[in-house]
Amino acid sequence: MGGIPVAQMLELCNTTDERKRYWNGKSVLVTGATGMMGSWITHVLVAAGAHVTVLVRDWATGSLLYEGDAVKHVNIVYGSLGDFETLERIFSDYEPSFVFHMGAQTQVRAAYRNPKETFESNVLGTWNVLEAARRCDTPPGIIVASSDKAYGSQEKLPYTEETPLEGEYPYDVSKSCTDLIAQSYVHTYKLPLCITRCGNLYGPGDLNYDRLIPGTIKSILLGETPIIRSDGTYVRDYIFTPDAVDGVLTIAENFGQVVGEAFNLSTGNKLTVLDLFTTILKLLGSDAKPKILNEATAEIKEQYLSSEKAKTLLHWQPRHALQESLQITIDWYKEQLN
Repeated sequence: MGGIPVAQMLELCNTTDERKRYWNGKSVLVTGATGMMGSWITHVLVAAGAHVTVLVRDWATGSLLYEGDAVKHVNIVYGSLGDFETLERIFSDYEPSFVFHMGAQTQVRAAYRNPKETFESNVLGTWNVLEAARRCDTPPGIIVASSDKAYGSQEKLPYTEETPLEGEYPYDVSKSCTDLIAQSYVHTYKLPLCITRCGNLYGPGDLNYDRLIPGTIKSILLGETPIIRSDGTYVRDYIFTPDAVDGVLTIAENFGQVVGEAFNLSTGNKLTVLDLFTTILKLLGSDAKPKILNEATAEIKEQYLSSEKAKTLLHWQPRHALQESLQITIDWYKEQLN
């Protein structure tokens, strides 16, 4: 399996010497470590010298977690977010001082087909993590990954952190609930946590070919007809995963100043599906025409975020332009599909 060099991963995530010093020696738990965000975060933490424990449900073939040697330097616990006893044991045995709760069912279409599994993973799973943390003698700091989908469909855009959480469809509701449960633990139990709400993530490590970017790249590289499941006019805010990871770590590194806060992490650049599709084709040197299915269900028509709060309070903003990051992503898929 081809991959992305670990040194390049660390540079893309803005892994400075200061960042390494901050995490060196800290005990950290990452849930969802085989997922895209979780795997990138794990690599940075291991390189920084943190003592990392990861909770994974399955050995996910192709996960970025297994690139390089990072996986050899973590404690792996196999289990489900729905298993409270497993989470209690992790907190008792490994005593993390910080938790990145990235674990979730992240697919909109899967949530539509199977809402029960989505609610169990995203709602019950978050509740279990926070309750297990609350029962610790000294609760760890926690970052809970919510989503821009938690805001639901809104007339006033872009979303700001003050926008009401009004999910309607199964995935969106699961993220609204995740967010509100986290806020409840802050206000009721003073649990030290922050919430992140990212735009649509993309980059090396995304193995869900149902998504627009991986699916389009794969189709073109394999000589297949690319598919657009919507009518192509849906608007989204896309963010390169290393930029989002940099944002999440920046929040954690300034935790004492912002505990209890929620942060949008995005580029603020709104793109239609067809705009993004066209950009990918240009980078691939293709003139392929998509098959437009126009069958999107349970999805919001237009979504994009303001990250002004993160920029103002944390001096964070994305570091990579769209075409640059898409080219890095394309190169990774070429290696994967070779």
